Formats: sequence, C-alpha cells, structure tokens
Amino acid sequence: MELREYLKHKVLLFDGAMGTYFRAVHPEYPGKCELANCTAPEQVTAVHKAYLESGARAIKTNTFAANTHALECSFDRVRTVIRAGWKLAQEAAEPYRAFVFADIGPITDADGEYEKIVDEFLALGAQNFLFETFSDDDDLYGLAAYIKARCPEAFLITSFAVTPDGFTRKGLSARAVLARAAECPLIDAAGFNCVSGPNHLLAQARANASLFGKERPGAEPAMLSVMPNAGYPTIVDGRTFFENRAGYFAARMVEIVAAGAKIIGGCCGTTPEHIRLTAEALNEEEIKPVASKEQPAAVPRNVRNRLADKFRAGKRVIAVELDPPADARLDRFMAGARALKQAGVDAVTIADCPIARARADSSMLAAKLHRELDIDPIPHMTCRDRNINATKALLLGLSAEDVHNVLVVTGDPIPSAERDEVKGVFSFNSAVLAGYIRELGEQGITAPFRVYGALNVNAANFEVELRRAKRKQEQGVAAFLTQPVFTSRAFENLIRAHEELDSDILGGVIPIVSYRNALYMNNEVAGIEISQGVIKRYEGLDREAAEDLAVDLSVQLAQRMEPYTAGWYFITPFQRVGLITRILRELRGGKEANG
Repeated sequence: MELREYLKHKVLLFDGAMGTYFRAVHPEYPGKCELANCTAPEQVTAVHKAYLESGARAIKTNTFAANTHALECSFDRVRTVIRAGWKLAQEAAEPYRAFVFADIGPITDADGEYEKIVDEFLALGAQNFLFETFSDDDDLYGLAAYIKARCPEAFLITSFAVTPDGFTRKGLSARAVLARAAECPLIDAAGFNCVSGPNHLLAQARANASLFGKERPGAEPAMLSVMPNAGYPTIVDGRTFFENRAGYFAARMVEIVAAGAKIIGGCCGTTPEHIRLTAEALNEEEIKPVASKEQPAAVPRNVRNRLADKFRAGKRVIAVELDPPADARLDRFMAGARALKQAGVDAVTIADCPIARARADSSMLAAKLHRELDIDPIPHMTCRDRNINATKALLLGLSAEDVHNVLVVTGDPIPSAERDEVKGVFSFNSAVLAGYIRELGEQGITAPFRVYGALNVNAANFEVELRRAKRKQEQGVAAFLTQPVFTSRAFENLIRAHEELDSDILGGVIPIVSYRNALYMNNEVAGIEISQGVIKRYEGLDREAAEDLAVDLSVQLAQRMEPYTAGWYFITPFQRVGLITRILRELRGGKEANG
C-alpha cells in the first residue's frame, strides 16, 4: 500500500532508537553505529528486524549521522555508509512490507552536504525522508523544495528536538517552528523527537495539534509526528542509561495518538519492547480523539523601560561600561556606578567575564545596581558559558528583578592553553540568543527585554559585519553598541551602519590613558584599531598629560560621531570613573558654549 493511502486509515508506527539500542546490545562495537553498515551489517540488520518483529511498520536507515562532520571522513566514505545502510534497511523491511525512510540528522556547517546526501538516497530509489532532531528550520524548506523538484511524490517528515519547556537548543519555540513547517506545502508531516520524554511531548502534541489538518494550497493537510525518548537518562560509571519503562511509554503514546499524532515512534532509549507494547496498545485500545484546543494568544507583559522610552523620545543616551570585579569586593564598583549616576549617565553596561576570565556575574551585579542605586543596567550576556537552560534561568531572574535591558554577544573564546580544562559552550550565537529573548517576552514568560548587540566598525570585512548586524536586527536587536571608533575607516563604517540599519546606534569611545595602553589595545584587544598618528601623540607623556589628551580626543571623537548616533557608549579604562565624568562635563560644556 502506498504511504499516503496507509496514513488515511492507520497510524504509522516507526521503530525506536537505532543508536542507543545498538550500543546496548553491542557495547563492544568500537565506532559510531552508522559505520556498522559496512563493518557489522548483520548486527544492523538484527536491530531492524527486532523492531519489525515488534510491530513497527516504518524503519529508519542507519544513517542519522552519516555525514563528513559527524563521521570525520571523506564524502566517498559517507556515500558507502549511505548505500550500505539503504540496502540493509530495504532488505529487512521487504518481508514485512514496511516503509523505509532515509534518515538524515542535522549537520554543522553543511555547505551543500545535505543536497549531496539527498542525491545519494534519490539515486537509490528513496521516496520517504525523515529530517530529525533539528534545532532550527533554516535549511529545511530549501531541502524540501530540492527533493520535491526531483521526486514530486516524495514524503517528507521534519522533526524538531525541543526541551520540556518547549524550546529548541537554538532558542526557537516549538510552536513557531512547527507552525512554519505545518504551513509549508512541501512538507508532509512535522513534529518532535529526542531530548524530551513521552509525557512532555504529549503536552507539546496537545498544545500544537491545532496547527495540523488544515487545508494547504496544492497539498494535503500536514500530519503530526511524535517520537519521544524513552524518558530521561541516568549516568552510571560514565555510561548513559535509560530505565526501561516500556509500559508507561506505550500508554503515553496512545494518548499522543488521541491528541492528533498520525506518525509515532521512539527515539533515544527506546527498544523493541517499547515498540511492541505500543503496537499492542494501539491494536487493543479504542482510541478516542481528544479535541484539540486552540492555544490562547500569548500576552506580553506591560512594563516600563526608562531606557527604551528615552530612545523612543529621540533623546541622546549615554551608556558607560564598568568592568565587574575579579573578586567579591564590590565597594569600588558600586562607588563608580554611583558617581556615574550623579554625572547623569543613563545606563551602566557590565561585561560578562570579559576575555573569558571569570569575574563577578554581570546579571547579578545588574540586579544589585537596579535595586540599590535605581540605575538602568545593561548586563552583557555571552553564548560562551551557558546552554539554553542556564540562559533562560538568568533571563527569568533578570525579569524578576526588573532589569529589562541586555546586550547579547557571542563571547571571547577561551585561551587555547586552558581549553583542556575549561570548555566553552557556544550552543548558539548572539543573533539566535536575541531571537530567544524576544520569544520569551512575546510569550509572556519574561517581561519584554530591549536587546542590544555589538557592532564592530573596525572589522576587516565590514560587509560581513553589516550582514550579521542585519540578521541580529531581524531577531530583535533594537540598538547596537559599537567598538571604539578611532580611524577614518571606522568612521566610514559607522556612517554606513547609520544609513543601512534601522536600529539605534551608540558610538563607542574608550579613553586611551597612556602610550603603553594605546599599543596594548591596538595589538592585543580584538575589535579595536587605533591609528599610528594617535598612538604617536601619547609617546613620552606623563599620566596627567596623557589624561588631558585622553579627554580632548574622546570629546572630539564623541562630537564627530554625534550626527550618526543616538548616543554614546563609553568604556571605562582601569575603573577610572573620574576620567569618564570629566569627559562628560567637557561634552556638556561644549554643548552649552555652542548653544
């Protein structure tokens, strides 16, 4: 029977996990299980047959990680793995008249490799494709068009990995990615797999079932697919285990079908026993559909953001960065912030472990500044040190503390000598983080944040930097803080950014306090470029003369940037707050004299 016809009458039950089950029954196998297509084909076939004997009517090829990045090999080797995996699955499925799906997992920096993999499967005769465990949908619609152009009768399932609270690791909400997939006429089914257990994916099925079954131009209504993990893993002696509660899993799968799923199966930790009990439950029980309820529209919270109000009013904004201390003594930091407030500064920005060195947490300091000094802080938030769970926890805390401004940055890499001991996370980048923060606010999970981004006007290839800025802007970045502007090229880039970006820009100014400081910043601080002419002016100056020059240059730079910016972003060198307040007095004095 043709797949679409089958699905009109029955629920399609997939197999369970290949990877975790293969590893459980063959712990001695030395490599990734996809390689076993070539080196241990009998063992792969045995897994396929175990699931088919248990009642699965669709199986996945053992090719989830068959790509050059995951297998660390040439594409010629990947091609061999794909061909062997397809042959094994086809031969195993044929006696059972089961459907075979070409299984394709996410690829880091794919650069055309998805298409090469698809071409291999199409050449083998594949018509059914499963793109599973994706964290975003950036590549999926182009791939769907690519496949349907070559094989119009192809059946495509796209499956996203979401956490129990309904977000992918890239920070996208389950409902948002699912809605786009369900609306796309090139995609036949969409849903979830991996990361979450059956109870949490049951909740997601119930919450999102209303997206499916709707008429689509040129295509049948999309179907919901759900393939949970067996549950949540435990680690014993360094090995990951899923406790086998197959009966519980089967009962939840029946509820998932009642919620509207037409395609079900299992992911990590599931075994043939999970599929056998699920098949029996589907056959034995009368499944009564549960009417899906349209999810109420999220209601964003209404909070006042003084800083956002000032930007909207067209008033110039002054933000000053204070480095967090490297110990728990906060007296100097708090005194500096207090002096800046008295000097009329609108916001204090706080770096998040700059240059990948541990310092007092920027978000906790931001909460303290807001609570004790009634200052509007802008804590920096990097993608280097936290996964999506830790980031969400921090944002919830900031929202509870009425801190509604954050600056998102990818973060400086950890110095190479420490990488064996300290690991960066980098699960997402600043543009993705900005979109995640926006989503949390739109759904009312947090109060809305005004999100700021970094703009490097000193970038060697400003074309690329500007494209990144526009991407951040699309994701919700409302304003940019630039790197310090010292050179003519940096000014030209600033003017171009002013012309092409719709966001507010705060022009970066960092006072140079000595000849040595100028050399250091120019040669060792990423994103800062100082002209040789400026460096030479500091040569031979004592501290007092160097500070006078720093004030003069900073005022001149700030005034020159004024027509192209919504305000200034001053970076305090060596906690010398007095130098910043002096620059601000000179700026205001110049304005009064000119006025």
